[in-house]
Amino acid sequence: MSVNTENTSGAMDSIKWVLVIGLLAAAIAGNYVYEELSVLIRAVSIIALVVIAGFIAAKTDKGERFMTFAKESRMEVRKVVWPTRQEATQTTMIVLVATLIVALVLWGLDGILVRLVSLVTGLGV
Repeated sequence: MSVNTENTSGAMDSIKWVLVIGLLAAAIAGNYVYEELSVLIRAVSIIALVVIAGFIAAKTDKGERFMTFAKESRMEVRKVVWPTRQEATQTTMIVLVATLIVALVLWGLDGILVRLVSLVTGLGV
């Protein structure tokens, strides 16, 4: 009996996804077909079709799993301890100084390598 239920659920999910893709395609096609209409009317229509498609997609198995994942992610973000402004500024300055030092070292190594290659090949730089 569970196999029959899974097949029905999978078939319904497929129908829902086809409907979602159809609605999104209608939104895109309608924007081009009705380009003589006001931009406001077209924008509201597109938003409405996208929202309806989103609600239908959320009712599929993958959509429900995504919504569960999004809720759990939101709960995890609430647990994050965000740095203070001073900590963020200090960390940014450390990154900038480290980047500058590495850039200067690489610039120096590049200059040395160019001179060595020109010395070995006999080509003047």
